[in-house]
Amino acid sequence: MALDPTEQHLRHVEKDVLIPKIMREKARERCSEQVQGWIGLNSFQKPYYWYHGLKDFTKCCKDSGILMVVKCRKENSALKECLTAYYNDPAFYEECKMEYLKEREEFRKTGIPTKKRLQKLPTSM
Repeated sequence: MALDPTEQHLRHVEKDVLIPKIMREKARERCSEQVQGWIGLNSFQKPYYWYHGLKDFTKCCKDSGILMVVKCRKENSALKECLTAYYNDPAFYEECKMEYLKEREEFRKTGIPTKKRLQKLPTSM
């Protein structure tokens, strides 16, 4: 029995594993691009901008070493907040679901997984 490429029904593993995986990857990418400025006061009571996002969290962890748990709380909280907002967004889930269905449909038509389709072909033989 051949599978219909345009079939919209999702199996349990697709709903609970594969689509959330796409959501994690996309949310992580979007949160790393998202940079938000916060005005605060430094130790000299002068205003400054504090930027956060995945890049700042990574930089903070690298710079802090063992003390990252204590020193990077603000960056970690901001990153978690950003990721959670995407995970709880029904429109974002639908977007990722449609992306998954499109990839699955293409696989069912061609038999070639997305990863292999996106790999570059050798230019010289």
